[in-house]
Amino acid sequence: MYRLKTPSGYKPKMSLRETERAIKLVKDTFEKKFIECFGFERVSAPLFVRSGSGINDDLNGVERPVTFDIKEQEGVQAEIVHSLAKWKRYALHNYGFGVGEGLYTDMNAIRRDDHCDNTHSIYVDQWDWEMVISREQRNLEFLKDVVTRIIGVIADTAEEVKKAFPQIKVKIKRDVAFVTSLELEKQFPKLSPKEREAAFVKKHKTAFIIGIGGELASGDKHDGRAPDYDDWSLNGDIFFWNAVLREPLEISSMGIRVDSLALRRQLEIADCEDRLSLEYHKLIINETLPLSIGGGIGQSRLCMLLLEKAHIGEVQVSIWPKEMMQICKKAGIPLL
Repeated sequence: MYRLKTPSGYKPKMSLRETERAIKLVKDTFEKKFIECFGFERVSAPLFVRSGSGINDDLNGVERPVTFDIKEQEGVQAEIVHSLAKWKRYALHNYGFGVGEGLYTDMNAIRRDDHCDNTHSIYVDQWDWEMVISREQRNLEFLKDVVTRIIGVIADTAEEVKKAFPQIKVKIKRDVAFVTSLELEKQFPKLSPKEREAAFVKKHKTAFIIGIGGELASGDKHDGRAPDYDDWSLNGDIFFWNAVLREPLEISSMGIRVDSLALRRQLEIADCEDRLSLEYHKLIINETLPLSIGGGIGQSRLCMLLLEKAHIGEVQVSIWPKEMMQICKKAGIPLL
């Protein structure tokens, strides 16, 4: 069952047409400033990939992709991407990117098993990006530097939006509070992972939680993460405090990618060593693919945050449960 918040007295700060213009401004401005900051090149990306190739993002390892056959290619099964976490690293190699160079793309996906609520939709749109790094850059300090730069781009984008739409008052704190999932568990041992996030982000407003996917001291995980793209010790999530919903909003999942050692270790932990026979995983083991860092930055979530919206359906078109649509209408939340 979905979880839905309807903030008391909520009123959108702009009309539907103003909202559409503001969405374009957010996306155009962020993309421009993101390129200026990192110098990445835009590339074309797939909406679907061959099933069984190992290229699709497995997310937490249990989500079902949307699959279909192809009329003129007998026996070929394809699946809609969940994200391009693995494909991008292959593209860096295929296009001949060198250390310090990177790519980004508009990624559209369907996640049929996502639970719909204020911030989740079965339709996903994000800027997927990936950059080649050196062996020496596989460390936390480099990860933190990239996170800080991304947050600076988001803060700059927010300032441009407020100039164009003065009714918007969103505040983006540029100073990032870094914390590991292990430290969070130690600080808040009686809280669930989501409750820990809420307590920490409410206090610091802008945060990056490091170390997603591996076991904590308790033996639990802070959150799930597939074992074959991020290095669980060198990854994390960017959060901002959402003043409308009064809860943390995750804007980006990102990290330094697995090298051959981390891949073998994490596949063994996850009992997924059979994946070593897949083409993508072989390219990592034999070090054909470059070392890299990458992530996804949610487009609709960023628009929702910067335009002070109560529901992601105010900035994207998707399919929602009928009861949710009725509740939103009664609460003055206009879904597109």
